[in-house]
Amino acid sequence: MKLLIPPPLQAIICAGLMWLISQQFPAFGFSFGLQQSIAILICMLGIAMDLFSVGLFARNKTTVSPFSPQNTESLVTTGLYKYTRNPMYLGMAIILTGLAVWLGNVLSFLIIPCFAWYLTMLQIIPEEEILLEKFGEEYGDYMMRVRRWI
Repeated sequence: MKLLIPPPLQAIICAGLMWLISQQFPAFGFSFGLQQSIAILICMLGIAMDLFSVGLFARNKTTVSPFSPQNTESLVTTGLYKYTRNPMYLGMAIILTGLAVWLGNVLSFLIIPCFAWYLTMLQIIPEEEILLEKFGEEYGDYMMRVRRWI
């Protein structure tokens, strides 16, 4: 695996960068009615996705560790995994989106695609290679049916 920093920590680092950007470039700020309420709802959606996805892994008795996808015991293809192969990572991106809305700075949104790209290159693609090797055609079929992000 190329990943050195676990995805939740990457999300926290990105959140810090988003905050720093919002502080350093206030001219790109925005505000609107119910902004904080909408931001909280978006964050809650992301948190719910993450918790539900972790719960599915626990129910299927398989690892959630981003450092050991080779220890995966079974493929999880139900629940949110019917719609995205990476609902935990998508949940983190949604949380970052909620934070960007909360911060009210257009430039903060630029961190989200950077997070997705970094995670895709250093975590998701290597995970997929390992899972394809381990589960073969079953995982290949799943990859054809379900998108990586959304």
